Amino acid sequence: MDDETMAEFLADLASPAPAPGGGAAAALQAALGAALVSMVCNLTIGKPRYAEHEATMLSALIEADKARAEALALANADARAFAAVSDAYKLPKGTEDERAERSRAIQAALGTAAEVPLHTAAVAAAVVGLCAAIVDGANVNVLSDVGVAAASARAALDSAAINVRVNTAAMTDAGARERAAAALAEHLASVATADGIVRAVGERIGS
Repeated sequence: MDDETMAEFLADLASPAPAPGGGAAAALQAALGAALVSMVCNLTIGKPRYAEHEATMLSALIEADKARAEALALANADARAFAAVSDAYKLPKGTEDERAERSRAIQAALGTAAEVPLHTAAVAAAVVGLCAAIVDGANVNVLSDVGVAAASARAALDSAAINVRVNTAAMTDAGARERAAAALAEHLASVATADGIVRAVGERIGS
């Protein structure tokens, strides 16, 4: 994604190729939310009216820039993880040894494939936290963008959750499934916060 235009990425997403797919889309949603947080911070920092919020905005800007870069890296990682799962399923299974090796490879690949969207959910939750941190002190001219950032991060959470679950569903290690589900639940706790931010922004802008 680093070398692609948005149009090129969307064309790849729309193509018959299975990757990039939903996992990359989830990561992009998180990146969009992070980018909007950065924009709001940049348009608030240095304004005398918001001087009391300067430190919060400066800190949030640093974290949002990091989150955006991390999310874009995850979009690339998701495509690689999907390819690994696909390759594992293509391994030969003619003998007992081959079947055992194929099964091992599939389970290992599924673990990685679940870990990537789980990480995306963590980034999305962090973006929601940044939205919560800046919403009260944001430049009122871009307050709506805080709401869009929260909504984008929420979409990333929902989308990442789908991708975690589709990969863990095929995992045979019950302990690994439970650990992934528990970690995902922690990140999804941010959904309520995101919804609250969207509502609060709506009330403040009169919608």
